[in-house]
Amino acid sequence: MTSGAHSRFGMVASADGAATQAGTHMLALGGNAADAAIATCAAMGVVAPHLCGLGGDLFALVHVNGEVHALDAAGRAASGVDAEQLRTEGHHEMPFHGDLCTVTVPGAVAGLVALHERFGTLPLSTVFAPAIRLAEEGFAASPLLVGSLSAIAPRFAGNFADLKNHATSAGASVRRLGLGRTLRAISTGGAASFYMGEFGDGLIAMGAGIYSRHDMESAAADWVTPLSLSIYGHRVWSIPAPSQGYLFLAALGASAELDLPDDPDDPQWAHLLIESTTAVSHDRPDVLHDRADLAGLLPGLIDRASLVDPSLASVRPTPGDDGDTTYLCTADRNGMGVSLINSNAAGFGSLLVEPNTGINLHNRGLGFNLSKGHPAEVAPGRKPPHTLCPALITRPDGSLRAVLGTMGGDAQPQIMLQVITRLLRHQQTQFPWQTVDAGRFALRGPVTGFDSWTSGRPPTVLVEGHAPDAWAAGLADRGHAVERRGRFDSGFGHAHCIVVRDDGAMAGGADSRSIVGSCAGL
Repeated sequence: MTSGAHSRFGMVASADGAATQAGTHMLALGGNAADAAIATCAAMGVVAPHLCGLGGDLFALVHVNGEVHALDAAGRAASGVDAEQLRTEGHHEMPFHGDLCTVTVPGAVAGLVALHERFGTLPLSTVFAPAIRLAEEGFAASPLLVGSLSAIAPRFAGNFADLKNHATSAGASVRRLGLGRTLRAISTGGAASFYMGEFGDGLIAMGAGIYSRHDMESAAADWVTPLSLSIYGHRVWSIPAPSQGYLFLAALGASAELDLPDDPDDPQWAHLLIESTTAVSHDRPDVLHDRADLAGLLPGLIDRASLVDPSLASVRPTPGDDGDTTYLCTADRNGMGVSLINSNAAGFGSLLVEPNTGINLHNRGLGFNLSKGHPAEVAPGRKPPHTLCPALITRPDGSLRAVLGTMGGDAQPQIMLQVITRLLRHQQTQFPWQTVDAGRFALRGPVTGFDSWTSGRPPTVLVEGHAPDAWAAGLADRGHAVERRGRFDSGFGHAHCIVVRDDGAMAGGADSRSIVGSCAGL
């Protein structure tokens, strides 16, 4: 069911109605977009542990007073992680589930506190209050939470026994007392109460030498220089390395050099966007790491538009070595906007749970490489390459035009490419909920949502069930390997968007694929 809204006073869009309410409550109390984003994110961490939480990582873009600021709250590999030891144990890539070596020190709490310290206006105890209430007094289990719990492999099911005992069916009341206690501690004691408190102590004990006290003491978020591209009369912004946000910026630039049809229903439109994507993305595993100069890389990637065959799918080499995340956005009446993404990586993440607090731990370290000497080789203190890439759009005068983003693993830049092209190239801004609900394509590797560029063979083009009828046949005629999927399939991401119109009014939409997502304004 489509969730859209209009407002002049503030707006929040997220993948769960309870979280959206938490954010709009902050706006009603006189808080700003940063307060609303923090409240929404904290609430999402309570009601959607299958997507995000305090045991994950976070990135955010903040627009305020005509400037864009970027927050990198990606966690760093623990001091006890050893690439050579992993190779000796027979690993050729980072373990996917059940191994703390893939659990970098979670950065989300450092990020939320850093965002509050710089831009928040309400007390953190006020901002966290809705999330604390949901954790302590209970919330209704969503169908996605119940379904995700039932899909956990039997050998890890015991880690989630308490959650499963509560979330027995959609609508069942769920309480998460350990998480509520943790949020209360952070609200008064800041990030130190998390990393040096009950959670940090539990993680150190679990790791049995993987994590040190110093790892916890040094956990921090960084304010970094955002990446941006001038395109279609606007400036589009994203996060620098280790984020893969450069990919949708490069694909936007490359596709703008091509003869893109005026009608997005034309299969040529999808073909050219797919080819722009593969042209700039196929070597991502070789170039994306936490020290990469992505701003310097962008011009050369955009020039790859010359490699696109307008009539035939390419077969680009990829190195032969399903993301679960949540995106949310907020805007207030003073022109401030926040584009924020919080992630476990895959579903519940590593499928490991810190026992003191019941907080499940992400597996974002799966982005590291285990090839000796690779620029993204796992090592203590390093940040893994991230699929996360929030977006923000400004006008030439620096004012806020839109905040948007999505979950979706490797497909996040492809989804952003399609949504932003619709917004700016085709000016589909009047009803953003229709823009985010439009049928999509997504490129996917053979096993997970994270192997599109590492499987050694070209990814399959997945076409959503309600995408234009001509897409599947037209793409197949051009040589793409096509697979049709169902309507509003979660595999195509949960994108949300808030657009600020020229008169200052806001219009926003939450993705119908999220089922319980909502967009609301004051």
